[in-house]
Parts: sequence; structure tokens; C-alpha cells
Amino acid sequence: MKSIVITGVSTGIGHAAATVAAKAGFHVFGSVRKEADAARLKAELGDLFTPLLFDVTDEAAVKQGAAQVRAALKGETLTGLVNNAGIAVSGPLLEVDPDDFRKQMEVNVTGPFLVTQAFAPLLGADKSLKGKPGRIVNISSVGGIRAMPFIGPYAASKFALEGFSEALRRELMLFGIDVIVIGPGPVKTAIWDKAEEIDISRYGNSPYLPILEKFQRVFIGQGREGLPAEKLGQLILKALTTPSPKVRYAAVKGRLAEKALMRFAPKRTLDKVIANMLGLNPK
Repeated sequence: MKSIVITGVSTGIGHAAATVAAKAGFHVFGSVRKEADAARLKAELGDLFTPLLFDVTDEAAVKQGAAQVRAALKGETLTGLVNNAGIAVSGPLLEVDPDDFRKQMEVNVTGPFLVTQAFAPLLGADKSLKGKPGRIVNISSVGGIRAMPFIGPYAASKFALEGFSEALRRELMLFGIDVIVIGPGPVKTAIWDKAEEIDISRYGNSPYLPILEKFQRVFIGQGREGLPAEKLGQLILKALTTPSPKVRYAAVKGRLAEKALMRFAPKRTLDKVIANMLGLNPK
């Protein structure tokens, strides 16, 4: 039976990817941080799901998870690794708490690095294992190629993940392990309900406050109209199984004119569009 590891499967994209893969007959090893989530997902997905209890920033726990998967595979290679777990820190870069910025980078960049180091041997870097080399799918974002104001920490982490993925893809050619990036736009998940609850009163004395209030409304509205998480789960499965995958898949909902503007317009032009939309022009 083919097996894959997916990090961050308790909700959202990770949960959708685990569900789609299990329905397709894959055995899914999914990372969660809470025993309650492990039990819930085990009851939901049955024998095709094995929970792995670790936080992606905990190197020792990640290595223990890899050892658990190695024992279960009994000398066979792992078909795929999906680095999905992540967080989003927002706020004006001049005013974001440095500890929050560090946490953003630790989870979204160092996390995939630690997980990849731990599981790459099972994907075929360990030549003693039997079976074809596996693939790595890194979940980036449209924010990994285009940075909007007030999500600078998140965009910085995803830009870093894109660079990490490109270097990794070229290095792992030695072992026949492919690396694919998926860069979704907004996806319909519970994260948008949480986003609405974010308290921006900490910026009460900031010149950005009225702009932040508008940005929060626009951003949450776009998120709630985003792609269904199941679509991302299907795309992840495609990236893991299609014979000749692309190096990067974009999954962005929107009108063609908007996509063309964001992709092809000069950056100074985009700056003006965004400034006019949010009220960022100097007064």
C-alpha cells in the first residue's frame, strides 16, 4: 500500500488532503499536536490513517515521528511528504512583535526544513529501502510570489519556502526525489472565522489603524469566497501521483482580468492600485 505523510492535518487544507488521499486508498500518516485531534481523525478516517503527534518545530518529536513511520513501512519507501503545517502572522512590519515574527519563520520555514530532513531518507535518500523514490509537496501561497501589505511576516516565510523548495528540488535529483510547490490563494477554511476575531486594538495609536480595519474586512471577505479545501486536497494528490508534475501549481480563484493584472502589471503600478484600494497614499 502506498503511504504519505502530511503535516498539520487537524483542520483546513491538511485535513482535506488527508481525507482525499485516504479515499483514494493511500495510508496517511498525519501530524497533529493534540491527542484529541489524533483520536478524532482516527475515528473519522479509520485504518487508513495513523496519527503522528508532533509540532513541526520540535526536532526531537519530528525525528520520533519519522522513526514511527519507518517502522510501519517495514523497509519500503514512502510515496510522499506534504509539508502543510503553518501559521499566519499579520500586522504592519514596523509594529509586529519580534517574537511573533520569529515564530512565523520558525513554524513556516524551519518546520518544513526539520520535517524534510527527518523524512527524506524514507522517500529514497536511504538507498537501502525498497521501492520507487517518493515526492515532496510544499504548500506555499500566492503570498510566496506576491506580498500584500500587513501580511509581511507570512509572505516572508512563504518566499523563503519557495527558495527552499527550488534548491531542494535540484539537490534531491541525486536520489530521484521530486519537489513540487503548490501556491494557493484564499481557501475556504475555519481560519477566516478566527481572523475575524483578531484584535487589532493593539494598533490603536498606529497611523495604520483605519487602513488595517479596511484590510481586515477585504481580506476576510476574499477568504470566505476562496477555493474549497477539497479542491486543494485533490490538487495535492495530483501533484503526488501524476506522471510528469509541474514544479509549481497555482490555485487562485478570481476573474481573468484580476489575475492578469496581478501577474503582469509592473510592480509600481500594483503599488498604486493597492494604495488606492486600501488608502495607503500619503496625506
